[in-house]
Amino acid sequence: MIENFNIKNICCIGAGYVGGPTMAVIAKHCDHIQVNVVDINKERISLWNDKDLNKLPIYEPGLKEIIKECRNRNLHFSTNVDDEISKADMIFISVNTPTKEKGIGAGQASDLKWVEASARRISENAKGTTIVVEKSTLPVKTAETIKTILESSKKYSKNNLKKEINNFYVLSSPEFLAEGSAINDLENPDRVLIGGDDNDAIIALEKVYLNWVDKKKILRTNLWSSELSKLTANAFLAQRISSINSISSLCEETGADIEEVSKAIGMDKRIGSKFLNSGPGFGGSCFKKDILNLVYLCNFYGLEEVGSYWEKVLELNNWQQKRISKIIISKLFGNLFNKRLAILGFAFKADTNDTRESPAISICKDLLLEGAFLSIYDPKVEINQIQNDLFKNGDDNSRVCVASTIQESVEHADAIIILTEWEEFKKINWDKLVPLMRKPAWLFDTRGIINLQKLISLGINVWTVGKAN
Repeated sequence: MIENFNIKNICCIGAGYVGGPTMAVIAKHCDHIQVNVVDINKERISLWNDKDLNKLPIYEPGLKEIIKECRNRNLHFSTNVDDEISKADMIFISVNTPTKEKGIGAGQASDLKWVEASARRISENAKGTTIVVEKSTLPVKTAETIKTILESSKKYSKNNLKKEINNFYVLSSPEFLAEGSAINDLENPDRVLIGGDDNDAIIALEKVYLNWVDKKKILRTNLWSSELSKLTANAFLAQRISSINSISSLCEETGADIEEVSKAIGMDKRIGSKFLNSGPGFGGSCFKKDILNLVYLCNFYGLEEVGSYWEKVLELNNWQQKRISKIIISKLFGNLFNKRLAILGFAFKADTNDTRESPAISICKDLLLEGAFLSIYDPKVEINQIQNDLFKNGDDNSRVCVASTIQESVEHADAIIILTEWEEFKKINWDKLVPLMRKPAWLFDTRGIINLQKLISLGINVWTVGKAN
């Protein structure tokens, strides 16, 4: 029993896209709690501690303001993993859980090596009563693994009388963040999920959230429901994107307008308007990985038909990206050799510098295979990240340049391809840009954000996703 357990010190293992922003918001609203974010990546921690807030390893609107307010007050970033674990009353596990590349479940199951390593490190260094919270997106029953490791490694007194001096309680509290709006999602959540089987441990975590979250929004479940809820939420959101993209292709063939169709169906209260924007497909760290994990779980439990259903969501997403690549090649006379293409946007969505599983990667690689020269501009993605995403060591990268402005990217281009819906792309002065291009010039708007009639009036050829072209 840990009745009336007071949380004074929190440690978060993992300083990535989940751990960093989540702990920053907790520190902002819980100035009575010391929050320590730890990571074995020295470069990442160095960036979190950099005096120049523009060098933070993660770009999220509103994040640097919170870091400025809380850092070195009650929010700290370090590589002192073991020390911070030993001081913590509550430990969040927010490490990466990539898809396995080898072994059983390769290509579908989550690789839990970092989760297991974190659990072992906690078992070796934690002192007294410790609440361990799963924050990473994890497959169902992972908490059982963590529990087993913690329970089997309990410390005993030196006289070997089996007197337990460490007690561990495991909870699941998955994040439901959308990159680009993560800070708002954390401060104004739709719901906060806490899964567990110990009421006192749940209350202790609930008290942390209650510093800024309405109690009505805090939902209690068992551990397994909590873990599965996260996978299911991402699967449903990805499904909507694949669904609307499938209809966008039909609109292009029939003369229907995807914006009008989306608006019409979105006004149905049973459907709603969110995630009904057509585009080049979904990206990010979670959707593909979580669906693959869901497929693996379904097949593991003999539910092959269910697994096949969710696999189709991924197949449709890949098809949409390939479809757009083929359209670009076809419109440019079936030949891209030495043609200069301006790529506007490389992040998988606006308001983030995250490129993981970005549709831009797949589409750019397809265009490079056809001999194109790419001039890429993204307001937040660094040149090194773009090069790492497109090339392996030793690959010829001479046909890609990274521009510092939109104008630099577009100059002498045969075509412009909008791949990310950044706000500044919606405000482009096309009267100045179009004359810089080589004629006949094309614009491919994969996000449906430009004024179609305006571009046509300037004498440029335009293709827009979900419209008759």
